[in-house]
Amino acid sequence: MPRAYNPSLSLLFGLSTVAVAVVALSGRQTAPAPDPAAAFTVQDVMIPARDGVKLFTKIFTPKNQQGPLPIVFRRTPYGIDGAAGSFTRYYQALADEGYIFVFQDIRGKFKSEGAFVMQRPARAPGDTTSLDEGTDTYDTIEWLLKHVPNTNGRVGMLGVSYDGWTTIMGAIEPHPALKAISPQASPADMWLGDDFHHNGAFRLSYAFEYATMMESGKDVKNFEFDRYDTFDWYLSLGPLSAVNRKYLRETIPTWNDYVRHPDYDEFWKRQTMVPHFRSVTVPTLSVAGWWDQEDFYGPITIYEALEKFDTANQNYLVVGPWNHGGWTRDGTALGPIAFGSDTAAYFRDQVQAPFFAYFLKDKGPRDFPEALTFEAGANEWRKWSQWPPAKETRTVGLYFGANELLAIGAPPAPGTLGSDTFVSDPAHPVPYRQRPIQPTYFPGGSKWSTWLVEDQRFVDDRADVLSWESPPLEEDMTIAGEVVAKLFASTTGTDADWVVKLIDVYPEHHPTNWNLAGYQLMVSNEVFRGRYRKGFETPTPIPAGVVQPYTFSLHTQNYTFKAGHRVMVQVQSTWFPIIDRNPQTFTKSIFDAEERDFVKATHRVYRSARYPSRVEVPVVTR
Repeated sequence: MPRAYNPSLSLLFGLSTVAVAVVALSGRQTAPAPDPAAAFTVQDVMIPARDGVKLFTKIFTPKNQQGPLPIVFRRTPYGIDGAAGSFTRYYQALADEGYIFVFQDIRGKFKSEGAFVMQRPARAPGDTTSLDEGTDTYDTIEWLLKHVPNTNGRVGMLGVSYDGWTTIMGAIEPHPALKAISPQASPADMWLGDDFHHNGAFRLSYAFEYATMMESGKDVKNFEFDRYDTFDWYLSLGPLSAVNRKYLRETIPTWNDYVRHPDYDEFWKRQTMVPHFRSVTVPTLSVAGWWDQEDFYGPITIYEALEKFDTANQNYLVVGPWNHGGWTRDGTALGPIAFGSDTAAYFRDQVQAPFFAYFLKDKGPRDFPEALTFEAGANEWRKWSQWPPAKETRTVGLYFGANELLAIGAPPAPGTLGSDTFVSDPAHPVPYRQRPIQPTYFPGGSKWSTWLVEDQRFVDDRADVLSWESPPLEEDMTIAGEVVAKLFASTTGTDADWVVKLIDVYPEHHPTNWNLAGYQLMVSNEVFRGRYRKGFETPTPIPAGVVQPYTFSLHTQNYTFKAGHRVMVQVQSTWFPIIDRNPQTFTKSIFDAEERDFVKATHRVYRSARYPSRVEVPVVTR
């Protein structure tokens, strides 16, 4: 049964950041947040939406307010009672500038009335009768402008993760007073690349734990595991059909949606807001983290989708060296990887605060770069006139070679033959991070937040993980743009997953931090479910023993591989339990697979002249 815990408003930081885990997620102690009570007058109100449902809202008005101020507005499913926790360092630069702050429980959560619907789809164009998060946003802004005294008539919105999603939803049919938004780590498509699926592969542990947390009551509740290492729990679970039979009893709507809609059908397509973008009427600052363990696909997709309609140069992108919501905390390091400065403070003080000051107060210059990215490795901020910077890069192939050699820019010679094989066993899957794997939201602290920067040596010697490694680099190699995997592979089964990881291998000698000697830092990664190689809408079996091409994005990146470092690519087929076990026997739906469908299969990755498997990277030519 689910177990309740006290969420408080520090859940503000998004889908992964439950109140009891804020310190654990950051990996370091933070100073106590200033008490806003001394500086703000706090008012609790119930704001009616157009259907009469009332939404619980807190309004923080500065006691020393001297004149009209804009409103900064955030809508969340994580509970706003105790909203003093909102005034952490995340908001401090904005509070110092002077705003009226408004926080709201979204429909159906905590003290707001109505029914909660996970990722409630945007209403269709021209539909004036349906409700969505955008209409609730519109109605709230309308009420605020009529009932909150001494505003300047302008509203800005921001939020992380789900709160970032409510932010961008509010801008699809925006209220005229909405003048600036910053959707941060917002999901864009829960099937293609965000929380619940990646390229058809089901994100089992996250999707299960998040759905049960959000839909076991009006508040948020953790699922109670009977053991510390959830790797064992998920493995003993058996096929996915056991979830409802053993535990949920069809009481969790989103889990039922997973089961009913295993493919990329209209249900999932309705949830994405991307088709609703037709213009950029509200200045938008999308924010992402290179090592976001939940929603990296989303903010990049939102930026790229809006960019197609950005005729007035109002669409901006910031990507830093952060995990999910890492810019809200200390940004000097992520796990053992240091960045030489507090990158999060820089963003909050030098980017976020000036962005809202300009568009909400007409204050300061409008000199925001189109794209601002932190180039890890070099540990420098870079400004770009476009993203990706296609004119400043050239595509270089990292080719798989014999003897586990990765050849940079050197495809196999004509006539070259070769391949590497491994046996993928669903009964013994590769863990996605070092065991024990604590629950995602474990109150005692979980390594979930930093698993993307975890040393990959823990799997480097497994027989079911293939690795190719370059010689030490003679000079720095910087990449900026999309990283793409191009595999040629076969299997003895009729379905398979392909996981590809681009890794920076540190030198064995590290004079300042011996914990990083030989460290294998994952720079980019992604999974692809083979049944969807012909299209995500309709799965098809893989013909056994027949070479198949697989091309898929490892996402965008800006990173410098330093001279003396090596470049590595790893390929594997299991990544458990963040990705569910592929039975490797084609079934109409993996959610209906039975125990007998889970079989060993031999996978072969080709590295020949005819089938030159590789990872393509955009190398900066500066």
